[in-house]
Amino acid sequence: MIEETMEEQVKWVEGLLTQFGNSRTSLIPILQAVQAKYRYLPQNVMTEISTQLGLPLSSIYGVATFYAQFSTEPKGRHILQICDGTACHVRGAKELIERIRKDFGLSEEKNTTDDKFLTLETVACIGACAMAPALIADGHIYGQVKVDKLLEIVKELKEGDVQ
Repeated sequence: MIEETMEEQVKWVEGLLTQFGNSRTSLIPILQAVQAKYRYLPQNVMTEISTQLGLPLSSIYGVATFYAQFSTEPKGRHILQICDGTACHVRGAKELIERIRKDFGLSEEKNTTDDKFLTLETVACIGACAMAPALIADGHIYGQVKVDKLLEIVKELKEGDVQ
């Protein structure tokens, strides 16, 4: 987590409003910038955006929870998205999902490890059906993934992990 004072956060949000504009139409790019910085949308930052834009916090949460790209919960340093669309499901995505959950103590309700190393997301389709089962690890697409390849990918994430 990024450590900063409330004053620093207020100044940063002011900078976002200068960059993107101080209107309701700027909300999505502002939230995207917040998500990029923190890997989720912290409540205190959304409250500050609400104050500075003069929008109800409920409106900001409405946008944040409507779009799948936003998260109101902290995410791990690494994002593993396993496709569970029809082609991937039929070709073994469930086994991959179950293995990650088992190895990292995750479940349908708990998607991020306690140490914030990894967040597992199951997605409906990544558009790589010919490569099923497919996944995306930190933005890189992998196809025809079996458990041994999955474990190799996770090992590479661990080896490259810098906190």
